[in-house]
Amino acid sequence: MTLLVSDREVAATLDAATTVAAMRDALLAAHAGRLVAPPRASAPLGGGRMVLTAGHLTGEWYGFRSYDTFGLPESAQLVVLHDARTGAVRAVAVGEELGSRRTGGLGGVAVDALARPDAATLGVVGSGRQAWTQVWATAAVRPLREVTVHSRSAARRTAFAARVRVELGVPARAVDTAREAVTDRDVVVLATTSVTPVIDAADLAPGTHVSTVGFKQTDRHEFGTDLLDVADVLVTDSPAQAGAYSPPMLAAVEPYAGRLRDLGAVLAGSVAGRTGADQISVFCSTGLAGTEVFLLDRLVLLGAAAV
Repeated sequence: MTLLVSDREVAATLDAATTVAAMRDALLAAHAGRLVAPPRASAPLGGGRMVLTAGHLTGEWYGFRSYDTFGLPESAQLVVLHDARTGAVRAVAVGEELGSRRTGGLGGVAVDALARPDAATLGVVGSGRQAWTQVWATAAVRPLREVTVHSRSAARRTAFAARVRVELGVPARAVDTAREAVTDRDVVVLATTSVTPVIDAADLAPGTHVSTVGFKQTDRHEFGTDLLDVADVLVTDSPAQAGAYSPPMLAAVEPYAGRLRDLGAVLAGSVAGRTGADQISVFCSTGLAGTEVFLLDRLVLLGAAAV
C-alpha cells in the first residue's frame, strides 16, 4: 500500500532528535557512497522554475522531490519514495513540512559537529519556516540558554520569540537589529530571503558557529565574503551541489573553494572540523539531494499512518 503523507503526519512523527539523527545517517551514507545524490536539476517555466532533486540508497530505495519557485498559494513540494527492489511507490509526501524539517535537521547536524560543545546561546536572523526549523533542531543538540531573533517585521520576530518560549521552553527575545541578534552568540543562524548581506562578520565573537540557509550565490547572498574570510572552518553538506549553482556559490569559488569541506567527511572523521574553541565555523547549507527521500523513508519506518 502507498502511504500518502501530509504535513500533519510529518509533524506528528518526526521530532527534532529523530530528524537530526536521520540527516546524520544520510550524510554518512553519502560520504560512504551508499547514498547517490547528484546536484539538483531545474526546468525554466516562464516566471519561475520547476526544481527536481533525486537520490538512491543503494539496494533499498530511490526517489525524488519536486517543487516550483512561483510562490503560488497552493504550490507544494512533492516527495516520492520507491522500493528499489520492486519499483513500487512506498510513500508520497505532499506539503512543506518534510522539506523544512530536512533542512533544519541538516543544520542541527552541522551545529552538533561544528559548534563548541558548550554552545548555549543562539542568534537568528529571519523569522520564517526555515528559521524555525533551525532553532528547533539546534535545541535538540545543544542545551540552549537563550535565543535572540531579528527580522524585518517586528510583529513576526516577536511572535517567533514567543513560539520558541512556548514550544521549546527556551528563553527568547526579539531584538531590533541583526547586529544585536548575533553579537556574543555561540551559534548564529541566517535564514532570510535577503539578496544582500544582513550581518557584519566583525560582530561575531571568537568561537561562533554560523549556519547559512538563504541565498549564497555570487550575485545574491545573505552574507558577504567577510564571513568567509574570517571562517577557520568552512563546510557544506554537498560539495557537488555547491559547485553546480549558477551563478556559482560564493564559497565554491576561489579563494574559498579549496577550503570548503564536506560535512559528511567531517562526521566520518576523514577531514577535521573544529579544532579550537576560538575558531569560527561556517556551514553553507545547500540541501543534499536525496535527503528528503531519506527522511520520508525514516518516517515510513516509524509507522506514519496513511491519510
